[in-house]
Amino acid sequence: MDRVILHCDLNNFYASVECIQDETLRQVPMAVCGREDERHGIVLAKNELAKCCDIRTGEPVWQARRKCPQLRVVTPHAGEYLRYSKIVQGIYGRYTDLVEPFGIDECWLDVTGSRRLFGDGEAIAYQIKEQVKEETGLCISVGVSFNKMFAKLGSDLKKPDAVSVISRENFREIVWGLPAGDLLGVGRRTNKRLNDAGIVRIGDIAAADRQYLKRMLGKNGEALWHYARGEDQSPVTPLGYEPPIKSIGRSTTCTENLVNMEEVGRVVLALSEEVCAQLREHGFKAGMIAAQVKDSALQIWEYTGHFFTPERSVTAFAQKAVRLIEENYGWHKDIRAVGVRAYGLVDEIHCGQICLGQDPFALQRMEELEGSIDGVRMKYGKRAVLRASLLGKTKIADYDRKVRTLPGCYR
Repeated sequence: MDRVILHCDLNNFYASVECIQDETLRQVPMAVCGREDERHGIVLAKNELAKCCDIRTGEPVWQARRKCPQLRVVTPHAGEYLRYSKIVQGIYGRYTDLVEPFGIDECWLDVTGSRRLFGDGEAIAYQIKEQVKEETGLCISVGVSFNKMFAKLGSDLKKPDAVSVISRENFREIVWGLPAGDLLGVGRRTNKRLNDAGIVRIGDIAAADRQYLKRMLGKNGEALWHYARGEDQSPVTPLGYEPPIKSIGRSTTCTENLVNMEEVGRVVLALSEEVCAQLREHGFKAGMIAAQVKDSALQIWEYTGHFFTPERSVTAFAQKAVRLIEENYGWHKDIRAVGVRAYGLVDEIHCGQICLGQDPFALQRMEELEGSIDGVRMKYGKRAVLRASLLGKTKIADYDRKVRTLPGCYR
């Protein structure tokens, strides 16, 4: 017996919440945008009137304003979005305990066991849609299908405030004509590789040789072949389920482009502190590290390396990440954003081995010191204790913003 899976997508979520808070925003083209002064000035969400002006999610604010001079720009209010998201998830929970969030505004629901109480999948979708609208004022689009991938495709077919059904009988007609890039798991790079190979539609993925896709894209290629043919068996996990942590990373878009390794080093150090603090909080050390840079043309470059023994020392992380960037990045363009990621995580209990020549007592003292710094920052904020090298201009918004410490004094 087929499962009944719903994918519920809150339409224009951030913009819709802002319109509920301020009714005047419904009458004008508006967009929720990041802070331009911190170079996060992109469109995060927009209302229907802004859509009519061809405003697109992810485009720079200056470009959106050029398309629509009368555009009202609103800064995001994350706390309100989270509050509404929890309310809506509570409504979903009335129909099933299998509610899997996919970001703040999307959820999968497995309602296979709920049909006896509430009707078939389509009927349940309409009930949920109307309840969300009545209780919150928000609109959702719902995809109904027999697996998660097709349910997500269904929620994208008709927007806003709609229900679409993709069944085992009609999926070839509906799904196979869609662009390959619409399938979850096909990003920009993968889509380009598929298109270059003449694979343009989801139906082309389904018709391709499975081993050919596997050779081209690795395990992801084989997975996409199954997804395109409706062979997705991935379960919907219960609300509150936390998958095992596989990596911990931090990244930032700098307030100005970085032009040399000294500037990169300061940013990497700040990010390494945050990553290592998270490793300590979760009781992990990392065997591998990835350093990522985005250049001024928005091209992303990632470099990976191994530690001799699992690490979570800020110094070890920062030095390794800087070395990876220094040895591999050609400085063909200035750097706009930097990221540091720890993976190959192992439990700290199993990390007793040290390298020849290392002083175990010095390592222990440094571990205790960094743990104490974590505690101070958790209580008083990340700028309560700063390394001397981060006291000057770092080109990181959180560090360069002036903070009042004493009357009349700023740092």
